[in-house]
Order: sequence, then structure tokens, then C-alpha cells
Amino acid sequence: MAGAADHNDRGERKHEAVDRLASLYGLTPKVESAIVAAVDQQLESRARALVAPLHPADQADLLERLPTRKAGELVRMLGDDLDAEMLSYLGEATREEIVDVMGVAALARQLPDLPTDDAIHIVEELEQDEIDDVLAALPAEDRVLVEEGLSFLEDSAGRMMEREVVTVPTFWTVGQTIDFLRASDLDIEEFYLIFVVDAARNMVGEVRLSRLLRAQRPRRISEIMETDFRKIPVTMDQEEVSILFRRYGMVCAGVVDDYGRLVGMITIDDIIDVIDEEAEEDLMALAGVGEANVRSSLWDTLQGRSSWLLINLFTAIIASAVIGLFDATIERLVALAILMPIVASMGGNAGTQTVTVAVRAIALRQLDRDAAMAFVRRELLVAALNGLVFAMLSATMAFLWFNDADVAAVMAVAMFANMMVAGLSGTLVPLGLVRLGVDPAVASSVFITTITDVVGFFVFLGLAALYLT
Repeated sequence: MAGAADHNDRGERKHEAVDRLASLYGLTPKVESAIVAAVDQQLESRARALVAPLHPADQADLLERLPTRKAGELVRMLGDDLDAEMLSYLGEATREEIVDVMGVAALARQLPDLPTDDAIHIVEELEQDEIDDVLAALPAEDRVLVEEGLSFLEDSAGRMMEREVVTVPTFWTVGQTIDFLRASDLDIEEFYLIFVVDAARNMVGEVRLSRLLRAQRPRRISEIMETDFRKIPVTMDQEEVSILFRRYGMVCAGVVDDYGRLVGMITIDDIIDVIDEEAEEDLMALAGVGEANVRSSLWDTLQGRSSWLLINLFTAIIASAVIGLFDATIERLVALAILMPIVASMGGNAGTQTVTVAVRAIALRQLDRDAAMAFVRRELLVAALNGLVFAMLSATMAFLWFNDADVAAVMAVAMFANMMVAGLSGTLVPLGLVRLGVDPAVASSVFITTITDVVGFFVFLGLAALYLT
């Protein structure tokens, strides 16, 4: 009874902790239920009153959770009270649905309230005719910035940068800079660096806000600015930018054009989005589900998965063909049919472990020529050690199961060989795909599964044919 009471107390404390955590955020289950009820009852004023205090991220989370029809109804109720910032927090599929409900005119009214990077990110996902309509409806100044952003390569630093930056000349004093920041009507919500530029707008330094505020007012900017800084080329791929931020612990960085002129900045919140996006792409690719999500249409989901399943079907036929070569051997010794899936499965899992580490290291640019060779040697050593351990375990299991030392010996040799092949292919396949210009996250798993299945079946059944029949 005491144990049950303790368990109940722990359960109550856990629920209390969850409730306390939920109370820190605006979108509690109670608020969500009230909003849904207001939508169902067509109470527009109540729905607006409940949604208005929510953070834009919570509003986006609410729309992500609601069914498509109900989310559209809520958007129609909110009208121009819809927080423009909320659009930047939505997933691509949901944002497309919301924009369809809002209409191009309403979207154009919302975009000027967003930083340029968020506005460009939203516009670039529209159809070309919709992009033209939105651009035509934007104020001239905003239209120029969005059009310039769209002119840069997709997934480049130019596309993701924010155009609004704070710049000062070298000869200004700390006092002048602070007075400028206080007096100016800066259209920037958050910034961490002040960029120091010359007359041609070339970056010559940067000043952190923390250092600016600690410096004496008479000191010149040239005295406190950092000259050892990193600037990002406008053409750099967003994944390379995220690696740079991660490696050097950066919070903000200036973006320069081909002539070294400052054209924008990238902040850590943009990098977090890129890291999430790249990680999601790799995860989906490794699983062979493409860009599908819970809101994807039935056709898109089927199309995204069936192509990889078709490839897997052909690779499975290859593995089955190998088994077919030894059908007579399997008929004479039933134990082989029972044990051979174990060999293939262990090899496949070991290969998947290795290729996951390899793909991650490749994505982080950690495998140059020397590092790649060291990685291959390390993974082969791991495969050998794992092969020895699981060869002994599987041999013992086979002997206890079938009381046959020869079957156990074949099992051990096949297990060790397939683990070694898994380790080798798990490193060489992704490295080879990179050299061929193929994304290893997309294609590696198919090759690894085929190799370990074919080798596992061939070695196991081949040894059995030679020594057991």
C-alpha cells in the first residue's frame, strides 16, 4: 500500500510540475480549448480577445494543431488583427494554407511589419503569380528590399539575411553612437552588433553592444571596435553559415557582397531555424519519407514514400535472389532459415549506426581527407570488436538452440564477416556518395541495407553449403 501511495504522490507531483510549466506560456490547454470553443460557436470578438495576448509563436503553434478547416476559420475571424510575426513561426505547409485563406492583399499588408529576412522567407514559397501580386501591392521601399533578397541564390546567406543593420563611421565617439541609437527611429527589433564601415560601406570593424555601453562617452569607435571579425559572403550556403556560427559561438555576423560592402546581417535566431531545417531534411531523407508531414496530402505522402519503397523492393529482390541460390541447402537444414535473418538484421543495424555518424560528420564538415581515413580505421576497429562479441554470443545461442557445433561455427563466422562489412560500407558509402555529388543522407541507407543483406545471406548460406551439407 505504501508503494502505491508513493507512486500516486509522484504522479501528482509530476502533473503539478507540468501545470506549472504550462502556466509559464500563454497557450495552456485551457486557453486552447476556449479558443476552439469560440471558433465553433462563431464568437469572433471572444476568439480575438483570447488570441491577442498570445505570443506569435504560440499563435502559430495553435494553428499548427488545429484541423485545416478550423484553422482557416480562426484566421478569417482574426482578419487584420492577425499578428504578422506569427507567419514566420508557421511550418511551410500550414503557412501555405493560411496564406490561401488570408489572400494576397492581406499578406501584402502584413509583410511590411516583418523583418526583411522573414518577409523574403514567406514570399519565396509562393507561386510566381502570387509573388508578382504581393510585390505589386507592397510599398516601394519594402518591394525593393524583397526583390533584392529574392535575387540571391536559394538557401544562401543573401536569402536569409536581415537588411536592416546599424552602421557607424570610425571617427564617431561612443557618446555620439549612443545618442544616435536613442534618437533614431530604427526599424530593427533586435540587434547585438554595431557595424563600423568606411565611406564605401566596407566593413572595417564591429562593436558589441555590451562593450559600447561599458565604454566612456569620449572614446572613439575606432578605439573599441573589434577588427578581428568574421564576415559572411552573400553567396555562402546557409548550411555553411550555420557551421560557422556553431564552430565559433557567434550570435550575429555581417553579410558582405562580392566587393566587401556590408549588405545585411544574420542573427542566431535565423541559424536555429537553419539547423532545425537541415536536421529535419537529413532525418526525413534517412527514413526515405522526403518532405512529408502530418498536414501533407494523401497523394504527396504516397508519392514521397512509394519511390523509396520501390527502390527497396528491387534491393530486397536482389537479397532474395541470393537466398534462392541456396534453396536446396536451406531445405536440407531448417536451422539456416531460422538463423539467417539474425545475421542480416545485425549487419543492417550496425551499418545504420555507422552511416548515421558518418552523415552527421559530413554535414558538419568534420571529415577532410586525413580525418576520413582516421574515421574509417576507427569504425573498422569498432566493427571488429563488435563482430567478435556478437559472433560469440550468436554462436552460443545457435549451439544452445540446435545443439550443433558446426551450425554455431558458421553462425559465428558469418556474423563477424557481416559486422565488418557493415562497418566498412557504413563509412565508404557516404564518403563515396559525397565525391559523386550525391547527398549521403538521401541514398546511404538503401545501399547499406542492400550490402549487409546480400553479404550476410551469401556468407552465411555459402559457408553452410560448403561445410554443413
